Amino acid sequence: MIVMFLEKVPAGVRGELTRWLLEVQSGVFIGHISARVRDLLWEKCIKDAKGGGVFQAWSTNTEQHYAMRCFGDMDRRIVDVEGIELILIPGETEKHKKRSKFLNADRTADSV
Repeated sequence: MIVMFLEKVPAGVRGELTRWLLEVQSGVFIGHISARVRDLLWEKCIKDAKGGGVFQAWSTNTEQHYAMRCFGDMDRRIVDVEGIELILIPGETEKHKKRSKFLNADRTADSV
């Protein structure tokens, strides 16, 4: 199983993927293809992205049972935390810091 997300890429790239995968929503593709075709589609997409972003996740024999990679201008990043791949949403850490600072300030005010 494979899932691909395309953001801000030329329409031709999306059209190319529809030959191999099913587009279930604009820019979201799923399917079942060989590892060789998966890698060839990845190379084609990153070559033709033209400033857009490409994300790919596929089933594999790992602890998480999948692997993923991304390229280009994406809203999220993949980070490795002790061997586990997670998604980082830039800016969310700042929101959480502000939220915890606000909550801690409320607790301090309540205890006075």
